[in-house]
Amino acid sequence: MSIQRREFVAAIASGGAVGVAGCASLTGDGDGDDTEAGIRGETLTLATTTSTYDTGLLDELNAPFEDRYGVSVHTIDQGTGAALRTARNGDADVVMVHARSLEDEFMEAGYGINRRDLMFNDFVVVGPPDDPAGVADDESVEAAMTSIAETEATFVSRGDSSGTHTKELALWDAAGLTVETFGTWYVDGGGGMGEILTQASMQAAYTLADRGTFLDMRDEIDLEIHLEGPIEDGPDELMNPYGIVAVNPAVHEHVNYDLAMAYIGFVTSTEGQAIVEDVSSDGEQLFFPEALSAEPNFQQYVPEGWDPANGE
Repeated sequence: MSIQRREFVAAIASGGAVGVAGCASLTGDGDGDDTEAGIRGETLTLATTTSTYDTGLLDELNAPFEDRYGVSVHTIDQGTGAALRTARNGDADVVMVHARSLEDEFMEAGYGINRRDLMFNDFVVVGPPDDPAGVADDESVEAAMTSIAETEATFVSRGDSSGTHTKELALWDAAGLTVETFGTWYVDGGGGMGEILTQASMQAAYTLADRGTFLDMRDEIDLEIHLEGPIEDGPDELMNPYGIVAVNPAVHEHVNYDLAMAYIGFVTSTEGQAIVEDVSSDGEQLFFPEALSAEPNFQQYVPEGWDPANGE
């Protein structure tokens, strides 16, 4: 069964901006107006993956947040690895990324706190319409990656330690393949998702992309989806979850923690999640909200595998 849109929790659906109101105690005495006065005129620095920027999602999220609080959002769009390095250096207040293993390393090292699940879509293997490697005939991700390698069909990699690149390397590894042994058919594109899709289209090559960016660009490129993830009944290995994490003010005293938490509150509120759900391209939904659930997953706040019995 295809993944359906997540329904918001009925008990809070009528609360509108409940997630934002929950941040009121950060700078005021519990009154939302005091909070807004405490951060008005300030700038939030958001380090985020290129897919949230390229798809226009941030335009839709940031404008109402800026209007509500009288603040501005400065966005640094990078691959996930670079975004987390920016945050480690104290050059961002909050990060929005999509590589849980890298997020966990960031949190375990003490640089991030208060992580929240935000949304998801899935990864897709795209390539030229004539599908020279026969990827569309493969039923598993491992078989698809093996077909590309065995036929030495051109493949353009992000090569930038982004969330997509991290996933790509994991898929090659799961197929028992090592990128260091690949020939000239494997191209290190070294760019953002939009740039890589353009390169792949120009070279009649395959690449791994997040569904949202591909759908947003599909009219500009000559590529088709040949293998897709669980949103359309494809393999679960292609699931693409996004998280949002505040930079720890105990490590970097200068970060704007109050404003970061106000932003996290907004994007994970019913209002913010409705915005996420509504972002589309030619009528197709690009992201699926995941912050609200009738059965909350409190493990989302801590690294995967964390054992509450011994605190590690």
